[in-house]
Amino acid sequence: MIGEFDIDDRLPDLVNRIVQNYQADARTRHIGRGYLPSRDEIIRVIELLLELVYPGYYGRQNLSDSNVRFHVGELLPRLAQSLYMQIFRSLCHQNEIDGKYDPNGTTQQAVPFDQAARKAAIDFLDAIPAMRDSLAYDVQAAYDGDPASQSTDEVILAYPGVLAVTIYRFAHQLFTMDVPVMPRTMTEWAHLQTGIDIHPGAKIGRSFFIDHGTGVVIGETADIGENVKIYQGVTLGALSFQKDERGRLVRGYKRHPTVRDNVTIYANAIVLGGDTILGEGSTVGGSTFLTGSVPAGCTVVTSSPELKLRQGRAAKTVGPDTTGDAGGGI
Repeated sequence: MIGEFDIDDRLPDLVNRIVQNYQADARTRHIGRGYLPSRDEIIRVIELLLELVYPGYYGRQNLSDSNVRFHVGELLPRLAQSLYMQIFRSLCHQNEIDGKYDPNGTTQQAVPFDQAARKAAIDFLDAIPAMRDSLAYDVQAAYDGDPASQSTDEVILAYPGVLAVTIYRFAHQLFTMDVPVMPRTMTEWAHLQTGIDIHPGAKIGRSFFIDHGTGVVIGETADIGENVKIYQGVTLGALSFQKDERGRLVRGYKRHPTVRDNVTIYANAIVLGGDTILGEGSTVGGSTFLTGSVPAGCTVVTSSPELKLRQGRAAKTVGPDTTGDAGGGI
């Protein structure tokens, strides 16, 4: 009958083949193991955190001085429970990854991680006022740095750079507390939402603004100072990757640039290398490819290409434009 599709005759064979495929490769399945954080619940933690740090903008509206205390008191227990559970599951999962999982002793093994997760959740919640203070500087930097912005309300509601930096600050707090899996899941969700990829291990000072944002990549060991502004398409990446004697990537060393205070990096600039330092107050022009350091107060730009304008069959060559600035904003 048109509109109906029945696979009953194929079902046993398909089930067997798919399950056999599961059994053949453990890298892409999580079966017969104890713990794994929930991506959906981690996103829920993000949503609750956004509602808490930006009251009135996310979640419940029409807050007032008379009901905001009740709102926070109702929100915090839900956040605390979800946060604790995902930290707990992340710690237990890492224990399994480290090869210490015993399927017959799951409950006993989980006891120390229960206490560690409770402490981590409390420490994180205690840090929320400090995170809000930092985010206020980020929001102000976005408003001050974009002449098209109409208000800080618009910045919080609409700017992808502010959302990505906000979630990064949540994730970085967990990263510094040695919570595995969860921080990266948070920032990659922000990456999916905004097109901005910030590793939770990066160090970023206050008053940080990403204008437009799409295509920005900030690596794990990047170290960014205060009052830094970057535009869309900027990469703060690794120049190369060290390998051990077996050809495996070496982890844990500084691979990404250092950016001092008051630096501006314009659109599509690529800055690579753990030894690369952008000095205080320096500027990197749009589409610049940079693998070396820039002294404080200096501007580095790429020479403009020669352009040819064609009108009919006549072609006119236009030389490099030396009258503009570093460029990159809209």
